[in-house]
Amino acid sequence: MFRLWGKIMKDNHLIKDTVFCDESDDTRTHKVFNGLESMCYEFDLGKPIWLENTITDFKKHAKTRFYQDNFIEQIDFDFLELEVIEEG
Repeated sequence: MFRLWGKIMKDNHLIKDTVFCDESDDTRTHKVFNGLESMCYEFDLGKPIWLENTITDFKKHAKTRFYQDNFIEQIDFDFLELEVIEEG
């Protein structure tokens, strides 16, 4: 089971969150991209761009944050955080 937690934060408060679960035999990378796409659809957001620091954080900590710089459109929150909470 692979689970990815997505959180929208504003002023140090959790605004929205969701957990994406995947039991497929896909690669970890595909599961992360599918999870991000699913969360953006649920939150009604455009997909963020993976910048170099975003990728580095995710590789090191299995967790990253997408700020305004990662989005093409204007966002009304501080950041979207992705965190792998279970891999198996």
